Amino acid sequence: MEIRFFEFLFNNPCMSETSITSRDNPIFKRLKKLAESARARRAAQMTLLDGEHLLAAYLEAGGQPHTLVRAASFDAGYFEQWRVRCPAAKAIALPDALFDELTPVSTPTGLLAESAWLSPAAREDTPLIIVLEDIQDPGNLGSMLRTGAAAGATRAVLSKGCHDPWSPKALRGGQGAQFVLPIERGVDVPAWCAQFKGQSLALALAEDRSVFSSDLTGPLAFIVGNEGAGLSDDVRSAATATVQIPMPGKMESLNASAALAIAVFEAVRQRLV
Repeated sequence: MEIRFFEFLFNNPCMSETSITSRDNPIFKRLKKLAESARARRAAQMTLLDGEHLLAAYLEAGGQPHTLVRAASFDAGYFEQWRVRCPAAKAIALPDALFDELTPVSTPTGLLAESAWLSPAAREDTPLIIVLEDIQDPGNLGSMLRTGAAAGATRAVLSKGCHDPWSPKALRGGQGAQFVLPIERGVDVPAWCAQFKGQSLALALAEDRSVFSSDLTGPLAFIVGNEGAGLSDDVRSAATATVQIPMPGKMESLNASAALAIAVFEAVRQRLV
């Protein structure tokens, strides 16, 4: 016999909701640190997921949040549906003003989830790796991870100078990529290239070799540099080769995220032939 929701709540007292109204509350302080500090996220191996889409992707990847947080204006009845899907999570309600301090967007969704980092299992496919050097914009970083995940990349390698991939803004840009794509952080990229058993291709301007004329079917790593400075000389020297994306139009360069998308999906195209 199907148990009605309110009977479920009665039999599961852990499902009660806690209302927090003070910035001095220790739970709010903890959430605030996760929202603002890469060091706090790293120490706790936790982050904040903003919105229903990210929470759904997290659940689909096998995660279960530690805490669900709703703004006072978020529909309480609808919130209960998420609580049923996250039975072990504590439920917190915040005034809208406090909730707005935790969210990375100007128009908050009204739903946050305090969640542990996931560690996706490494895949055994032919390596297709994205290597990111000093990508500092969280939206760009998240977009690149999303591109890698969509292309079936087997791993993402991030240099020490990259933005935190588990920051709320990077998570929004990734749209769930961090939950399915294995990520190595704080990597010395030249040293990594030296031990990689495959082609490491640095995407750069003014190179004779086109990415479209390269054989991308074997073990492969694409290396993309900082949004402004590009790739460092050390990384360019350590790569197997540097390749360019032909640009017949009158533009100086591509956005780093767009360049990676073109290159990685050319690899996908070649591997599907």
